[in-house]
Amino acid sequence: MTIKELAEKLELKILVEGDDDREVTGGYCGDLLSWVMGRAQSGDCWFTVMGNINAIAVSVLADCACIVLCENSTLDDDAKARAELQGVWVLSSEENAYTLANKLGKML
Repeated sequence: MTIKELAEKLELKILVEGDDDREVTGGYCGDLLSWVMGRAQSGDCWFTVMGNINAIAVSVLADCACIVLCENSTLDDDAKARAELQGVWVLSSEENAYTLANKLGKML
């Protein structure tokens, strides 16, 4: 499914839009950036509370489809600017990573 479809189905707020055609093929939960960088797969929807510039860099390196900031965590200004520059989708939800990942798993 596309990221826009994912955002609609999970009722996510879009903070930064990227490529409209990008497909979500899996999911990953984690906040330890070095761990995510080595384990997230291309096409994953990454659920995290990390809304800083380093999270954007990790998303690009791991080729994640998008970042979903869980539990209303915020995206700082530098991270937003970098996400816009690099075309990284960043979305937000009040729900926690476990709940969102379960929903994604049922949709995939």
